[in-house]
Amino acid sequence: MTLLPFLSAPLPVQVHIIAAILALALGPVALYRRKRDHTHKVVGYTWVTAMTVLAVGSFLIPSHFTSIGIGPLHGFAVLTLWSLWTGIKAAIAQDIARHEAVLRSLYSNGLIIAGAFTFLPGRTMNQVLFGEPSQLGWVVIAAFFGLVALRVFLPRLGQWGWA
Repeated sequence: MTLLPFLSAPLPVQVHIIAAILALALGPVALYRRKRDHTHKVVGYTWVTAMTVLAVGSFLIPSHFTSIGIGPLHGFAVLTLWSLWTGIKAAIAQDIARHEAVLRSLYSNGLIIAGAFTFLPGRTMNQVLFGEPSQLGWVVIAAFFGLVALRVFLPRLGQWGWA
């Protein structure tokens, strides 16, 4: 593990990574803490700010998938901003169930699933964790999706007559 790829990355990439790590760390505190207390609100506002910086900042990072610099991950950024707006609007409207559902989904889908793809070979986090172009990122991604598949399908085995 080396921080050199992070330290030598362009500033928008560094800000993006810092915002992602902050949001990843604060998410469980904001999402699973007793609701409506001061700490929940402070952590929640900080998390929403980190997610906003993460999403908006992603537009400063060009995609290598297209010639115009906009790629599939930028679509996730738009979806993230929409989800943040929807979740905040639900909280203001006192629709706490929707607020929780939207922001929990954003955490799991927007940070955890999208975050798994940061380990693709050639990406900064792959290089930080494994060194120069490493194929080990595919192992992390496969393990992640294997765990997701187990979580989704194991409870259903009984319904399918396999358990």
